[in-house]
Amino acid sequence: MPSTGVPLPDGLLLRPLRGVRYAVADLADVTSPPYDLISPDDLRNLLSLHPNNVARLILPGADRHRYGEARDTLRDWLATGVLTVDDLPALYVYEQSGHGHLQRGLIGNVGLADPRQRIILPHEETVAAVVADRLGLMRATEANLEPILLLYEGGGTATRLVADVAESRLPLADVRTRDGLRHRLWAVTDPDEIDAVAADLRGRRALIADGHHRYATYRLLQRERREAGAGDGPWDYGLAMLVDSTAYPPQVKAIHRVLPGLPPEEAAARAKGACRVRDFTDLHAALAALAGASRPAFVLAGGGHAHLLTEPDPLQLEHAMPRERSPRWRSLDPAVLGEFLLPRVFGVPDDDRSVLVVHDDPAEAVRRADETGGTAILLRPLSVDDVLAVAAQGELVPRKSTSFGPKPRTGLVMRTFFTG
Repeated sequence: MPSTGVPLPDGLLLRPLRGVRYAVADLADVTSPPYDLISPDDLRNLLSLHPNNVARLILPGADRHRYGEARDTLRDWLATGVLTVDDLPALYVYEQSGHGHLQRGLIGNVGLADPRQRIILPHEETVAAVVADRLGLMRATEANLEPILLLYEGGGTATRLVADVAESRLPLADVRTRDGLRHRLWAVTDPDEIDAVAADLRGRRALIADGHHRYATYRLLQRERREAGAGDGPWDYGLAMLVDSTAYPPQVKAIHRVLPGLPPEEAAARAKGACRVRDFTDLHAALAALAGASRPAFVLAGGGHAHLLTEPDPLQLEHAMPRERSPRWRSLDPAVLGEFLLPRVFGVPDDDRSVLVVHDDPAEAVRRADETGGTAILLRPLSVDDVLAVAAQGELVPRKSTSFGPKPRTGLVMRTFFTG
């Protein structure tokens, strides 16, 4: 993206905001997962929980008036007190715990850095249609409704403040959602503490763990407003949660694929001309073998059978993989899947119409495969080191390669351009 003429931050910048928050009794009934993890069934369930569930804002429908409806709903909820605006600008300490994992971070307005500065590093490709949808919503509502998730290597003042706040102060919110996670939220309004965070972050950089399409939307909206002569403004920042990955290592989960209409036995037969294939009658045994296999490796599953794919033919693989990519990139399982297995072995284009994706849950992927008469392709998650190494050298990992978590709960803290 070309430069917008915006004054460039000299490092990672997280500013306080007057958070927009729900004024309801049970936050579990009005908050939701991020928009891209909500299936049609999930959406119906969320909307049945409470008439003011945030899903009405982030997924407002399919007709051409949907963005305007989201704008009107947001302003109505603000006018009627369903949503309130905090009196003081704050950085918000946000903690998620459960299932043996603890994540803490800071929610605030992150300064939008020019990509050439290498301050905020993307690691995944984006899809133009998804960015266009989020841009339409953001234009209409003049709001950031969901924080993106950023990771940085910290260990400094900001990290110590996050721990101190979470361990010694009373939270603004404390809620347990139906997925078993507990969410707690605090507001840091002391100017000295906010300044100490800013000083600690200056000179650091962050990786976009979740929210690539929203970050791309932040940048596009910023460019639009600049080109329209709007000057400096709230569009120079975007809502983000910043997590110190050294203090609170994220969970990195796999994103599986489903090929509807391609039976698993046919998929396995095609693979035998390109890979070593081992047959299993038990999915758990196949997944255990996958965990111990040398990369690249995959499991094909469905119809009560499973097949472990390893050792792709080196000559076929060499011809399939893009020569302009680094050796590290070409070694990634999602890269081998997208460049070699899907188009050349299975004859399937790697697009959203031909390939379904399932986050983390191999059993759900197999269920979807059986439901569609197809094959589930089960992957292992990439390591954080792989993602960081690829991003640091200016490359992007293939689309749908990683699922970092836990992701911020949508609706706990929101931001509008017109409330500060």
